[in-house]
Amino acid sequence: MTLLVPGASLDTVITPTPRTARPLSTWHLFALWFDLGISFLVMVVGMFLVPGLGLSEALVAILVGALIGNALLGLAAIIGTDTGVPTMVLLRGVLGIRGSYLPTILNVLQLLGWAAFEVIVMSQAADTLATRFLGLPSAYPAWVVVFTAITLLMTLSGPIAVVRRYLARWAIWAVLVGVVWVTLALLLSVDLGVLLRQPGDGSLTFWLAVDLVVAMPISWFPLVADYSRFARSRAAAFWGTSGGYFVPHVWFYALGALLVLAGTVVSDPAAPLAPLLAGIAGLTAGWLALLLLLIGETDEAFANLYSMAISVQNLAPVVGHTRVVLIGGALMFLIALGVPLVQYESFLLVIGAAFVPLLGVLAADYFLLRRQRYDVAALFERGGPYWYQQGVNWRALAIWLIGMAAYLAIAGLPALGVTGLAPWLGASLPSFLLAFGLTLLLGRWRSEYARA
Repeated sequence: MTLLVPGASLDTVITPTPRTARPLSTWHLFALWFDLGISFLVMVVGMFLVPGLGLSEALVAILVGALIGNALLGLAAIIGTDTGVPTMVLLRGVLGIRGSYLPTILNVLQLLGWAAFEVIVMSQAADTLATRFLGLPSAYPAWVVVFTAITLLMTLSGPIAVVRRYLARWAIWAVLVGVVWVTLALLLSVDLGVLLRQPGDGSLTFWLAVDLVVAMPISWFPLVADYSRFARSRAAAFWGTSGGYFVPHVWFYALGALLVLAGTVVSDPAAPLAPLLAGIAGLTAGWLALLLLLIGETDEAFANLYSMAISVQNLAPVVGHTRVVLIGGALMFLIALGVPLVQYESFLLVIGAAFVPLLGVLAADYFLLRRQRYDVAALFERGGPYWYQQGVNWRALAIWLIGMAAYLAIAGLPALGVTGLAPWLGASLPSFLLAFGLTLLLGRWRSEYARA
């Protein structure tokens, strides 16, 4: 079932991508997700782990969290390949066609915010390069214009063209050189043995650190199928996605922690990015490393803006993709000009509160209750098997909200001064398992599953 309007292409619609039109290999998806993992924001979150934890304990937390988070991301990618539809359309199968609108609205808001944040990051990095190494006056608004234009150009080109012609061919190699450069320059300037033996101050627990690590790949769950629907096979989707993101995920979290402990960057939760950029720029040939890492940042804004547009089409399929992209780009530009980069930790916890339990609901429904099969045509069918009660599966929606409430109850909302009941535990795994278990338990008595 592939319904194209005149002038539309397969990567601008939400209807299923046919098997014959899926060109992305394991390498293509690895390159995409490797580049998406190359982000200053990932490094910033790594800075939050220390000195609450010592470096050795932080590295273990990073590894554990990355294994959990990327495995879950890979499983979601498989569902996208099986069905050939974007993530928000997938949620119609478990929440109902109208039930999918609530997470879609949340997703549109968070993706628009992330796209703007990425433009802010790139603009600040470019401004740092221009003022520090070229002696030019600060011109942040001009850089916002430049990177908004680049993001729009990439988004309108579509993911297949961006991945095959840009990311997989040369961008991945450029950013790899930049990451290796920063890593070597940093390791040559510190006594790693001393840092590994240095204990943390106890202000952060191990499992809360794991939670912060898990939150990053899970924040990509709402859009993973937007790209894995173009994968050639299930194996390509899982290994390309989970493996591609795992490598830079671990690498950049570790670099962020090391930069703080080495004294290269002074962590400032109120304004974390400026000292990070200055610290990288201060390394040997730091200007080159900063430039190469800046290249790797461009695909982040593209992916968020593209998936924002695809998500909007789950709400209003008749709205043209190009129109949504241009409107989203304008909003992204305005946000980037006026919103500061603050409170990353709480932002990630809120994202986790919404999408970790939702992934639990979807995973239990698809892999166990539905036996890895959705009737894809029926995902677009009013009055069909996924219409439930007037378009909403109220039971699944309630389970998702219960999982979200459990997450927030455990973690709290530090930005608002709300203390969780057990923040030391970490909320990701408990909320995921609660939503997964409730979906499985209550679904056993549902007649539609008995017929699946």
